[in-house]
Amino acid sequence: MSKNILITGVAGFIGANLTLKLIAASKFEKVIGIDNLNDYYDVSLKEYRLKVIDEAARKNFGAAWNFQRGDIADKNFVDEIFAETQPEVVVNLAAQAGVRYSIENPATYIESNILGFFNVLEACRHCENLRHLVYASSSSVYGNNKKIPFSTDDRVDNPVSLYAATKKSNELLAHCYSKLYNIPATGLRFFTVYGAAGRPDMAYFKFTNKLLRGDDIQIFNYGNCERDFTYVDDIVEGISRVIDKPPTSEPPYKIYNIGNGHPVNLLEFVDILQQELIRAEVLPADYDFEAHKKLVPMQPGDVPITFADTKDLERDFDFRPNTPLREGLRHFAQWYKTFYHI
Repeated sequence: MSKNILITGVAGFIGANLTLKLIAASKFEKVIGIDNLNDYYDVSLKEYRLKVIDEAARKNFGAAWNFQRGDIADKNFVDEIFAETQPEVVVNLAAQAGVRYSIENPATYIESNILGFFNVLEACRHCENLRHLVYASSSSVYGNNKKIPFSTDDRVDNPVSLYAATKKSNELLAHCYSKLYNIPATGLRFFTVYGAAGRPDMAYFKFTNKLLRGDDIQIFNYGNCERDFTYVDDIVEGISRVIDKPPTSEPPYKIYNIGNGHPVNLLEFVDILQQELIRAEVLPADYDFEAHKKLVPMQPGDVPITFADTKDLERDFDFRPNTPLREGLRHFAQWYKTFYHI
């Protein structure tokens, strides 16, 4: 058993699910989580996730779970947490997410994704116990990549959104720190993560909210988009395996895709979502979906397809995500009904 793991963005979708898995597995003596609980989306959802973690910790882990509210863009806060906890493993999931929001609020992305990540890297550099830094990147770094599936061997020098540019910057900074200071660092490019208690700005969650209100949903590029939807449990399993195996290359630095490896057309995705919402009784069986679907042009920052090549992940960790989209959306629909008391 390792001593301490520090997870940033712990109240986020992936961070909370990872924390629950680590608590259940008792892989660490102490799990320390930090989050600034910003209001990019409904803070009550983040508070709900923290409550679920607290309950799990009381049942399985006692006082070894510790949450600190703070912002990784605050260097003093980050330095104090590292000095106090001396983590052996750091998983940096704190970031300002969202492609379109980066067009509207670019400064937020520079502060959180660039300055915040730099603060984490600097703290890692001075942390004597550190044996592995794992951090979130994104499939967005591939931009309008023409070759599919997307491979970590592909050049990713032409981002089409500021969000993507900040994630590519994270990879470059991590490589630099790995090379200069021998910090074992692994970056994970996540592909369209979804599931119960997810982010309300993601399509499946946003569509559900709108349909329930009787509003129209917009399907971009007239439905001619495909996404490599990856269920959150698969993402968390991948992170958990990566944590245990720091890179031993020179420099000790690796990048992996974590995606389902099976792109789904958005129209098919919406069709499966509506079936599962009816099955869970979130929406009535006679709901007129066609009346609420609007096919619209591609939005700035969007790409027509995402498709993960996961052969490196399979080779090094004997794992590939495989949860079918219908199964994942079924879990989401059931959670949604319970959470919103429908």
